[in-house]
Amino acid sequence: MDFGSIFSNTAVYLISPVTIAYALAATGLAVHFGYAGLLNFGMAAFMAIGGYGYAISVLSLGLPWWIGMLIGLIGGALFAILLGIPTLRLRADYLAIATIAAGEIVRLLFTTQLFDEWTNSADGLAQYNGGFRDANPFPEGTYGFGPWTFSANDLWNRVFGIILLAVAILLVWALMRSPWGRVLKGIREDEDAVRSLGKNVFAYKMQALVVGGVIGAAGGIVFVLPSAVVPGNYTTSLTFFLWTILLLGGAATVFGPTLGAVLFWVVYAFLANLLPSMARAGILPITDSQASTMVLIFIGVALMLLVIFRPQGILGDKREMTFVK
Repeated sequence: MDFGSIFSNTAVYLISPVTIAYALAATGLAVHFGYAGLLNFGMAAFMAIGGYGYAISVLSLGLPWWIGMLIGLIGGALFAILLGIPTLRLRADYLAIATIAAGEIVRLLFTTQLFDEWTNSADGLAQYNGGFRDANPFPEGTYGFGPWTFSANDLWNRVFGIILLAVAILLVWALMRSPWGRVLKGIREDEDAVRSLGKNVFAYKMQALVVGGVIGAAGGIVFVLPSAVVPGNYTTSLTFFLWTILLLGGAATVFGPTLGAVLFWVVYAFLANLLPSMARAGILPITDSQASTMVLIFIGVALMLLVIFRPQGILGDKREMTFVK
């Protein structure tokens, strides 16, 4: 087995656009679940709306890239409002079911022939990043070293994503230290007690859904910067990966989602390279495709063990557990 290639392919995910995008979306999910107690299983829809909003604005409307990104973020906020109005008064388990359905509805809407003129249905969208790449401040050339060797465009994708992630982390940190954040944590623990103090619990939940949704849409934009918007990427497995990342790092933490995203993708990439190599070398009595499936099995088992033995996550505090009513 070529361990050099395995470790090199794994190291790339330390600062890949995928890792950054999932860290952003998991940070939005932390606002929903970790701080507000909203059991949202539809974060894939927010990412899809962010990515499609950006791509459609550039390709179909001919808008500058930065306006397209703003439209993607606004789309995330509007979807949060549309989703929240009929669902935020539901009990946690019903909210989870409703958000799963909403996520699938959004994905299927983007694949339907009815909107083929704008979404290109199941084939997705590409070639919308010309304006963004023209704004690249890095001259043409090669940057970095070893597995972290990037072209100017690859570096720009990562730097831009890290800037958005830093802004999102700073925003969540500031909000959760504010009176608004303290009310939100109170709602998470006991919304009836907060309601008895005269607070509009529905309004606070809606605001949390919008804030987290916008951050999730930003993750969707970073997710599609390297290549294309592909509707097949926004299945429920994306949302479950985000939940794994969130629980791994710590649901009610500011930096937990970022740490969880890095650990998740490094471990995922390592296993995805190691197990098929072991299968080809005859060490494992399985095929390459079966080895790839085993990666998901290992991640599922790890998630179960995490929930059982470390439910607060790596950075979480047992004194600040998330209770869902």
